[in-house]
Amino acid sequence: MKSIQYLALPLLAASLVMTGCASRKPAATVESGTNPNSATTVNTSGLSEDAALNAQNLNGASSKGVTEANKAFLAKRVVHFDYDSSDLSNDDYQTLQAHAQFLIANANSKVALTGHTDERGTREYNMALGERRAKAVESYLITNGVKANQLEAVSYGKEMPINTGHDEAAWKENRRVEINYEAVPPLLK
Repeated sequence: MKSIQYLALPLLAASLVMTGCASRKPAATVESGTNPNSATTVNTSGLSEDAALNAQNLNGASSKGVTEANKAFLAKRVVHFDYDSSDLSNDDYQTLQAHAQFLIANANSKVALTGHTDERGTREYNMALGERRAKAVESYLITNGVKANQLEAVSYGKEMPINTGHDEAAWKENRRVEINYEAVPPLLK
């Protein structure tokens, strides 16, 4: 029994050291000849501040799967919802279809789908509603051919409003799912 204790401690220490020293490969490489700092047509209105910065970051961006027909829809990174609803609107199907086509063409691309609600309702209810909204977008993308391992659905409920007002216009802006590319975003030049 004591020999196991004496053996376990050095093994645990060695594994911690090796884990801490592990190197990671970058998710994507920037091809030479591209300028990651050039301006794009990504529409960041309706995105949180962090998501807007991520949308403008073109490091490792891919033009594979981007066509003239879907470029405008790929630039849209927000899906809005009606009050107390997680149903997708007809207006958002083309946007989600464009993102599905891009994700299918770029298997290394990963997306965080962040669900948000307005300020009305309890914290617990809004967390669940934000998750249902993110899962609705995730389900649509998977149904259209996107691999589940490319998607992550997260709910922030009412904790991260884009508009801090207390009227219907503000609430409408806050009822959303943001499509945040974490690796290999679309190149929209």
